[in-house]
Amino acid sequence: MSTQSKFNTHHPIKRGDANVHGITLHYQEEGYSGDPAMILIMGLGSQLTLWPQQLVDNLVNEGFRVIRFDNRDIGLSSVVNNGVQADLPNAMLRSRLRLPITSNYTLYDMVSDTAGLLDALGIEQAHIVGASMGGMIAQLFSALYSHRTLSLTSIMSTTNEPGLPLPRWDILMNLAGYGVKKGHDKATAVQRSLQFWKKISSPKYPTPEHELQQRIASDYDRSYRPASYLRQSHAIIATGGFKRLLSRINCPTQIIHGTDDPLVHKKGGIASAKSIPGAKLELIKGMGHDFPQQLLPKLTELIAFNALTGNK
Repeated sequence: MSTQSKFNTHHPIKRGDANVHGITLHYQEEGYSGDPAMILIMGLGSQLTLWPQQLVDNLVNEGFRVIRFDNRDIGLSSVVNNGVQADLPNAMLRSRLRLPITSNYTLYDMVSDTAGLLDALGIEQAHIVGASMGGMIAQLFSALYSHRTLSLTSIMSTTNEPGLPLPRWDILMNLAGYGVKKGHDKATAVQRSLQFWKKISSPKYPTPEHELQQRIASDYDRSYRPASYLRQSHAIIATGGFKRLLSRINCPTQIIHGTDDPLVHKKGGIASAKSIPGAKLELIKGMGHDFPQQLLPKLTELIAFNALTGNK
């Protein structure tokens, strides 16, 4: 079921829930059905709303049918919990030792979700764009479903190899629950998330604190699933490195990374670019792990130009 409406734009917007492999994925589609499809895949613990509306509008204006969705276990999509405890410290240790890890799901399942969403929407081929964890999913999709990938843009992401740098130490401690206020009421959750986002945001392109706080509060009201964040983190660790698969990618590829990203080190993006044949690498000075308003025109240009070279 889906609904069609207008929302602060001059192009059609369609929202719906797709049944994919026994779970429901909530999606939002903007633009015109005759235009080439572009799928935006968001990162760890983040809802489709984290994609800036201005970026979506820009891409629609460039001639794309833009579809973003809540990954499994987040936002308005299905909870996916098979009863496996997300023990992140143990999983990280096993990953470093290259030992197998049991998890509720892996990024490969989320790649399959993306393919299933395309099927549900009747889309044979699409431009694939992913950010952070979504960039990992996008890279894997483009390797495993190369026949369905028109172009790939991976933003602030990585090949997930165990030898790559970890997040900055203070951020890693926050992710593990140290040094942050406990509690799940709205005020506490918003303050905790605000503290985190201020640490990973672009130092050269700061977002005003009140804007950050407003976005975080709005996302809390839409959906708040802290346990899902842990399961998605577990999924990333359990997936392990996938550099070996990236040589299969044969579409125009743009890798974008900030030089000042404290969450996913720029070496992650560099590793992706080195592993994908013909990939272009754009390192943006002063960019962290976010989408600053000031950089949206540049990001639009990079994504759209790469996609236009991949239109068939």
